[in-house]
Amino acid sequence: MPMFRACCPLVLASASPRRHEYLIRLGLEFSIVPAAIDESCNPDESSRDFARRMAATKARAVAAAYPAACVLGADTVVALDGHIFGKPQNHAEALTMLKTLQGRTHAVTTGFAIVAKDRNIEEIDAMTTLVTFGTFPDPILRAYVDSGEPMDKAGAYGIQGIGSFLVHSISGSCSNVVGLPVHAVVRSLLKQSILQPS
Repeated sequence: MPMFRACCPLVLASASPRRHEYLIRLGLEFSIVPAAIDESCNPDESSRDFARRMAATKARAVAAAYPAACVLGADTVVALDGHIFGKPQNHAEALTMLKTLQGRTHAVTTGFAIVAKDRNIEEIDAMTTLVTFGTFPDPILRAYVDSGEPMDKAGAYGIQGIGSFLVHSISGSCSNVVGLPVHAVVRSLLKQSILQPS
């Protein structure tokens, strides 16, 4: 039996299979409507502001077409020393990202937005987790890149997959690194009376 039930239709404004999986695990029924938006970072925009803006823009874009629904948008950003690492464009860029992150602690921020137009709800927040990588020789990093896993992930790694071997330690939410701060999202949905116990 599902643990939660929603009081209105739920829409996830994301094509991320990791976010889909988290909502499925909660037993929620939802539709998937990825938002088509410009995901460029503004000059001098912090990783937290960028993640929040992207999540809000995604949720608002989809909510405009689904005003009776509660729309959840999210965006995950990897940053080190003020530099934002997006999804790698090719294997060489993925390898460069991994080599840069090695032996250091970077920040993973996931912004999330809950927008329900007919209920006049708009909540935007972000969570940050600190991730510390170990150090591995280039042939190991190349083998990981060749696995294909890094190619659709910010920072060129997946903590929930093969890339878990790269991570020495984390401080904060693990689900946040995967792509959705589940604790914070569920608390927000309960606070807004969008979710209720089944």
